[in-house]
Amino acid sequence: MANSAQARKRARQADKRRTHNASARSRLRTSMKGVLKAVQSGDKEAAQGAFRAAMPSIDSSVTKGYLHKNTAARYKSRLNARVRDMA
Repeated sequence: MANSAQARKRARQADKRRTHNASARSRLRTSMKGVLKAVQSGDKEAAQGAFRAAMPSIDSSVTKGYLHKNTAARYKSRLNARVRDMA
């Protein structure tokens, strides 16, 4: 356990950041799952709408440091490919 005041404060800050980052990652994953569910349901309009709604959350997660830019690009590319491949 932290012994100094500085270490206690750092532990508090780390806990606060961890919970904030976890909720942000959860929001991101939920938006991506919305696209996948719309694709599986077969509704192209809903899939395109969910994809357009998920793009800003993916992009903002890069600027905030939750995702690496190449990881975000891969997610967007794969989601877009699934939406495009719908009949």
